[in-house]
Amino acid sequence: MSNYPNIDYGPLSCLIGQWQGDKGVDVAPEEDGTDTNAYYETIHFEQARDLDNAEEQELVAVHYHQKVFRKRDDKMIHNQTGYWIWDKATQSVIHNFVIPRGMGVLAHGNYQVTTESANENINESTKLTVTANINDEYYGFTQSPFLMTKAKTLSFTQELNVNENQLTYQQTTLVDIYGREFEHTDTNQLSRV
Repeated sequence: MSNYPNIDYGPLSCLIGQWQGDKGVDVAPEEDGTDTNAYYETIHFEQARDLDNAEEQELVAVHYHQKVFRKRDDKMIHNQTGYWIWDKATQSVIHNFVIPRGMGVLAHGNYQVTTESANENINESTKLTVTANINDEYYGFTQSPFLMTKAKTLSFTQELNVNENQLTYQQTTLVDIYGREFEHTDTNQLSRV
C-alpha cells in the first residue's frame, strides 16, 4: 500500500520494497592484485515523496538502504544509503548516495521500460543506467582527502534491471589505488521479499 497514493513514481515504482540476494560477486583491488568475494545483501527501497527545486524543477525520489555481507565470514563489507530520483520533465534519472568511507556520488542517466507478452502474461521490465565521472562538471564525486590521495574514484557506471520480482545489477567503479587504475566491479541478482 502506498504511503503517498497520488504520486507517480514513474520508472522508480518498480524498486519500492524489500529485496535480498545471495549471488553477489565483488572484484576489488588489493595491493598485490585482486580480491574476489562472494556476497549476499539486502536493499530496502521506500517512497520518499515528491519535491521541487526552487519551485521550478519537479522531482520524485525513492530512498534506499543497502547492506552487503561477505559470505565466507558474514562480515559487512558495504553499507550504502541514498536516493534514486526521477525527473519527469527531462525523462532522466539521478542516483545519489553516500558510503561511510568519506564518499558521496551523484550519477545521472536514463531509463528504459519494455513490455513483453507471452501466453497471456505481460512482463514489464525497467532498466536504469547511470554514470558519473571525476571530470564531469555536474555528475561526479565528493571524496575525503584520504580517498583523494590513496583511493581516488575516477568514474562510476551502474545498470539495474528490474522486473516484478527480480532485480539484477552490475556496476564498475574505476579507482586510482596502489599506484594503478583498477576496475572494481560488483554484480548481483536479488529477489523481492
